[in-house]
Amino acid sequence: MTLHTNDYLEYYLTLVGWLINSGIWDIISSSGLFAAPFAAMVVQEWLKARGEGADEGNKGVLALARVENRFYTAIFVIMLACMPLATVSFDTITFDRTRSEQCQYSLPAPTDTGWNTSFSTLNGRSATVPVWWLVVHGLSKAMTAASVASIPCGVDLQQVRMDVNSTRINNPLLAQEVADFTNDCYGRARAKLFMTQPALTNDQLNDVNWIGSHFFLQTSGYYSDGQSGFRSHTPRETWPYDSTRDAGLAQTTGDGGYPTCTQWWSDSGVGLRPRLLQQVSPDLLTKIAQWAKFVSQDEVDDAVIRDLVSPKKQMLTQGAVYSDYGGQVGGSVANDVTRIAASVGQAFGSLAMYPAMDSVRQAAPMAMAFLKMALIICIPFVITIGTFDLKVVMTITFAQFALIFVDFWFQLARWVDSTILDALYGNGIGSNVPHNNLDLVFGASNTQGDLLLDFVIGTMFIALPSFWVVALGWSGMKFGLLVSGLTAGTSTAQEAGGKGTGNLLSITKGKL
Repeated sequence: MTLHTNDYLEYYLTLVGWLINSGIWDIISSSGLFAAPFAAMVVQEWLKARGEGADEGNKGVLALARVENRFYTAIFVIMLACMPLATVSFDTITFDRTRSEQCQYSLPAPTDTGWNTSFSTLNGRSATVPVWWLVVHGLSKAMTAASVASIPCGVDLQQVRMDVNSTRINNPLLAQEVADFTNDCYGRARAKLFMTQPALTNDQLNDVNWIGSHFFLQTSGYYSDGQSGFRSHTPRETWPYDSTRDAGLAQTTGDGGYPTCTQWWSDSGVGLRPRLLQQVSPDLLTKIAQWAKFVSQDEVDDAVIRDLVSPKKQMLTQGAVYSDYGGQVGGSVANDVTRIAASVGQAFGSLAMYPAMDSVRQAAPMAMAFLKMALIICIPFVITIGTFDLKVVMTITFAQFALIFVDFWFQLARWVDSTILDALYGNGIGSNVPHNNLDLVFGASNTQGDLLLDFVIGTMFIALPSFWVVALGWSGMKFGLLVSGLTAGTSTAQEAGGKGTGNLLSITKGKL
């Protein structure tokens, strides 16, 4: 029989857990400790019979019947839940790659890892599992997988947005060249635009707010007009000196030329645009294009480059999308000032929050894999101390199901986190959504409502599993703080991720 696991860490820890579980049961059985609960049963039932008073008939017969029933139950529990009878093999779930691409869920193939051959032994020891826990594991995984499959597929927009936020121009020479282009081309074009004041549409008004503006590139008299000064004011070796284009300009020893702004930005392979595009991961561009099918690839590329070179992020939305209880109805000047101050604080807080939230998303499944291993190792001790009680077995059964089903809550939180932008802002012009003025990079700088939503959703990777355990407690099962280890296991990663921005700023300040 095969035990399915979701990833290779869980694969290994589950194997280790059952190997240790088998070793602990061997110690309990070979040392005779398994007999102690039977003695405890006799004493418990004898004391219980004596405490029921003198009007219950023959106390000895009554106590003997009760002890017999408990012995039968204990033997049943030992055979099904304690004795490792089934030798198992471990394997990962095989995903349909087409479905994986559609749902944006990636799992390393076995051939991409050192685990291309499945194994179920460590140091020559085989993994054996009691029959009951084999069935519980299989049913829990099946229920979890079926529940996850019921979640609609979608592109992980939140992860895409965090990737966009973390994308930077890593080449300092390229960053300086962008600054030169801004001074030599964009600044002059904006100055001419203000002086001439042409009639512009709303789209053009938005377009002229960045250095790669199509209006400046395609309108005569702007970027293409090298004679009016729309060119590089320093020689560029990438563009050889052209006596016609560069007439009257100094020819340097490096034979560098003075490209027009259009050439400087657009020339294939050497222009600023293609070189800036190389700073962005191709996978990121593919994910954005897969979601934004209503626009061309060039528009996707421009949107990402615009975010990459912009010193000020673009606004995602104007207007309220979420209900809240902040301020007064109708608002006041004091409320507005408070809201602005809060937005500034949240904007700065998001610099630490996004890396911290990403760390939690990555660390949570790892912490759960360790908690599942810990539960497996505890089973022999808990059942033995619980005197092989069937109620104890059922409590552990539902606890194991609860831990395995947490994977579904992770997937649900991830899906909501990933698709909430799509739901609120739409995926095309004219969509039936509250707002459709969505930038393709999903507004890396959000308004306050979006920032608050990000803060809230970030906690859902902890809050939803916790609520799940509480909800199971309504059935009468007492799990205590079953997933408290999840908070403890991810807190260090969250703190470290949140400090990353502060550390980078400190290093930057030290170099200035």
